[in-house]
Amino acid sequence: MKKKLAIYIHIPFCVRKCAYCDFLSAPATQELQKQYVGALVREIRDWEKWYPGRKDSYLVGSVFFGGGTPSILQPGLLAGVADAVRDSFEIACDAEITVECNPGTLDAEKLRVYRAVGVNRLSIGLQSAENEELLLLGRIHTWEDFLKSYALAREAGFDNLNIDLMSALPGQTLQSWQNTLHKVLALQPEHISAYSLIIEEGTPFYERYGGKESTMLPDEDTERRMYAGTGQILKETGYHRYEISNYALPGRECRHNICYWDGTEYLGFGTGAASLFGKERFCRIRDTQEYIAAVTNGTDTRIERNARSKKEHMEEFMFLGLRMMRGISKAEFADCFGVTMDKVYSAVLEKYIGYGLLREDGDRIFLTPEGIDVSNVIFQEFLLD
Repeated sequence: MKKKLAIYIHIPFCVRKCAYCDFLSAPATQELQKQYVGALVREIRDWEKWYPGRKDSYLVGSVFFGGGTPSILQPGLLAGVADAVRDSFEIACDAEITVECNPGTLDAEKLRVYRAVGVNRLSIGLQSAENEELLLLGRIHTWEDFLKSYALAREAGFDNLNIDLMSALPGQTLQSWQNTLHKVLALQPEHISAYSLIIEEGTPFYERYGGKESTMLPDEDTERRMYAGTGQILKETGYHRYEISNYALPGRECRHNICYWDGTEYLGFGTGAASLFGKERFCRIRDTQEYIAAVTNGTDTRIERNARSKKEHMEEFMFLGLRMMRGISKAEFADCFGVTMDKVYSAVLEKYIGYGLLREDGDRIFLTPEGIDVSNVIFQEFLLD
């Protein structure tokens, strides 16, 4: 039986860097975009050079174009990458193929080409339905721009759409966050990702808000009420929470992200793309010009290559699996590692079950609603000495 594989394609370009963004992305000329895609296509087509004889062992169930803003590319460029993936891997007939898009970068021709090359899911980065909040974030679009892009996607025949939203924004109130949720729910997307803003070092937001109190940011109580209310509002309208920050209509969970959480192997291509392939973790060269040069010269783009130890695998099984509302299986842990979960983690499990932050039900361990609120603290405890 062939092993499952997910593929991630990184497009490190955007129209303008958002004030909160610390992802590997930047504006770029049309010429640089063409050079990059040429290198990307070559890297994908040559992947067996580094893994001879491995192709027939895998069946790809998910392909994800992320960024940056993949929809910034001219449609023929993205189509060329999609063709390279299909020519170089065995793709499942029902594979989920996603392109991340930003409002204002889509048009009918791009969407037509996406459909023609097999893209069947779009993830649209809205973040907020309030134009004032979008302006403070440094987004290039308005709510009205988003509505146009969303309508174009539906008209093109896309029936699996995700909308990315972000709470705890500068200038955001509990009411404006709920207004965003209700406006989005009225559109009935198949999937909603709802994250809280994290202010990262090295971003303009960190200079403005990091390490100090700001009257522009919601206070801790408001942020907590935003977070708690999100799940309730979405549940009441038919979306089930299947992961800490992700909600879907039945059967529309993001299969690509689930691959990361359940330990499926994945190969990343492009600047800075991460991979878990076989027992090894690595990422690609992070500088785009250096990446292009390496591919052009036929040299290895893999850096920071490390064999994943049994200890690291156990840790990831626990804290990635617990992100899912379905929790983790004791039997699967024992099958995977040859030792029981209780043998390795009994003290941590007993502690947090006792606190009411974890729950055990038969074979499975879950975070409770209260545990979700402090999940990062709990996850730290699953790191082994």
